[in-house]
Amino acid sequence: MFSKVFIPYNGYYSSPFCRWQGQFQNENAIVLGAKTARAWFLKKKIDPTILDYMYFGMTVAQKHMFYSHNWAAAMLVDNQKLLPGLFVHQACTTSTTCVHLCAVNIEAGIYNTGFALMSDRLSNGPHLIWPNPMGPGGEVISENWNMDNFNSDPNVGLKMVQTGDNVAKEIGATKEEADAVAVRRYEQYLDALKNDRAFQKRYMMPVEVQVSKKQVLVVDQDEGITPNVAETLAKMKPVEPGGIHSFGVQTHPADGNCGIIVTTRDKAKELSADKNIEIQILSYGFSRVKRGFMPAAPVPASQMALEKAGINLKEIKAVKTHNPFAINDLNFAKLLGYDVMKMNNYGSSMIYGHPQGPTAGRAIAELLEEMVLLGGGYGLWTGCAAGDTGAAMVFKVTCK
Repeated sequence: MFSKVFIPYNGYYSSPFCRWQGQFQNENAIVLGAKTARAWFLKKKIDPTILDYMYFGMTVAQKHMFYSHNWAAAMLVDNQKLLPGLFVHQACTTSTTCVHLCAVNIEAGIYNTGFALMSDRLSNGPHLIWPNPMGPGGEVISENWNMDNFNSDPNVGLKMVQTGDNVAKEIGATKEEADAVAVRRYEQYLDALKNDRAFQKRYMMPVEVQVSKKQVLVVDQDEGITPNVAETLAKMKPVEPGGIHSFGVQTHPADGNCGIIVTTRDKAKELSADKNIEIQILSYGFSRVKRGFMPAAPVPASQMALEKAGINLKEIKAVKTHNPFAINDLNFAKLLGYDVMKMNNYGSSMIYGHPQGPTAGRAIAELLEEMVLLGGGYGLWTGCAAGDTGAAMVFKVTCK
């Protein structure tokens, strides 16, 4: 359990998420993430040179990825400080890993203020060529960074959606249940759009995209959302024979970025947008489940985080998940006795998309804002990641 680690209220942001091949498709994610984060700091009137360390999370290779973390850190502070950084790749739980690394160092007193910056572009994923001098004629080995890995975990040989169907079979979930969850998740997302997107504007940072030398486009809301209608979902067939997941009950690849300040209690109060609101990181949990059952991983990760926080699920006011497949939420609800329809208020990755690195960070920002609207209490974020792994984090929000 952490006792010294805090997040300033509103000390986090997320860009809109754009479905791949959308408005962010031609932007280098390293540059876009760093520039957006800097613009956010300046908008909040926070000097980015207060940062002692930065973790940069990204999962899809971009040009100059070798220097990504230190390059992004230099852009963030406009070279006004020698800000060190570290590159982190933990697939879908990259954001949580970056936040956890900040928390560990602050708890240990290594530094006072860290920043977790996550940025990814799944659009235009790289096609890699690996040398193969011993092959026939020395022909190279090729790999499509995105599609090859979506379609096969090299340790298991399964598509990601097949791991979801494995869990569905294990707990006896049906396509009808998956469809019902997807409809509910879309309804929850629509709640975030009410009153001119009032909820999203609490944390979302518009992004400037250079369309041409003379034209700058401002992207201020999600792009590529597909409505989930019960009648339409009922007609859609599962992607895999014998499975429960149609394309309508799973996430879509996207592009985007997000950032979270992690610091001490005193610094968090100083930087907070409202000094009457305190956000504490209580605990972190992780897991790895049996091969080919990725969506089952959030359950043991959540149990670990709750145990370390010294609380139980009944004390949690809000649950937020990374749910690339409907089975993630169905499995969590069935095994832990939680109402599946009450999870993921105001949105989730199933609806607004999955840029990998930033996905959990956006969900955490939404969870913290929901906790403030609820008047405080405990909140749980949890999600799975490629390789049959999972992570979870418990937060305590106090509203004075």
